[in-house]
Amino acid sequence: MADLASPAAKVAVIGLGSMGYGMASSLARAGFDVVVHDVRAEVAARFVAEHAGRSRPAKSPAEAAAGAGIIVIVVVNADQTAAVLSGEGGVLERAAPGAVAISCVTMAPERARSLARDVTARGLLFLDAPISGGAQKAQEGALTVLASGAPAAFAAAEPALNAVAAKLYRLGDEPGIGASFKIINQLLAGVHIAAACEAIALARRLGLDLAKVYEVITASAGNSWMFANRVPHILEGDYAPRSAVSIFTKDLGIVADIARSESFPAPVASAALQMFLMTAAAGMAHDDDSSVARLFAKIAGLELPERKI
Repeated sequence: MADLASPAAKVAVIGLGSMGYGMASSLARAGFDVVVHDVRAEVAARFVAEHAGRSRPAKSPAEAAAGAGIIVIVVVNADQTAAVLSGEGGVLERAAPGAVAISCVTMAPERARSLARDVTARGLLFLDAPISGGAQKAQEGALTVLASGAPAAFAAAEPALNAVAAKLYRLGDEPGIGASFKIINQLLAGVHIAAACEAIALARRLGLDLAKVYEVITASAGNSWMFANRVPHILEGDYAPRSAVSIFTKDLGIVADIARSESFPAPVASAALQMFLMTAAAGMAHDDDSSVARLFAKIAGLELPERKI
């Protein structure tokens, strides 16, 4: 439980998507007073109703940050993070000096360093702390956090990180290192999702029992975490977005940009990026990223399982 006499006992969570909502829930269960802000007021209201007495909504990031020792930012991309921090009604308008802003967003390392400079210039601390594990682990308080920043930022953020993470990696004293590690993770994650979708669609073309394919592959050397996690969505015909296609058009796009800037070939990641881009172009950008299998099915004239209502 949090020490409710500590300034860190009030935590602001900005962004209540599938990851932010679970993280905010874990913080409330750990005993923190959680102030939440989301552009969808109804989502913030639902969170507050679920955590009555331990949470309240804020109309802006600035209002959420006022008086909070820890500010957790779980939005979609670097541009949104910059707006949350420095835009009108942003965190920096009302956050107290010494508070720590924890950026959990996947972004290019240079963007993380730039945001850190803006935040620390205003007397706040900044922790570059992208997350991995998915919505279920966010809800369970069992995420992996890939963090870098000054020792003082780690110390200030630690109470909240203990509530949301099963594994915390301290990767260095400079913001941007955590972002770099996350980009490597996202390269692999995107490739593995695309490969899993290709494999399950080919299994359909071969006339195999897809449930049996899942059973066999998850017990075999060809398995991956993403195959085990995403193929059930395909088997259930359930493409509600736990992680949307658009996340990987963004993240693999960052991989491609970095590879180009480093004169480094990334042919496998580039092929996976094209599959996500085609899936998005086919109208599935906001569906679950396992929708890449639906694109293969469309191309090959296959039928995949449909969700039974």
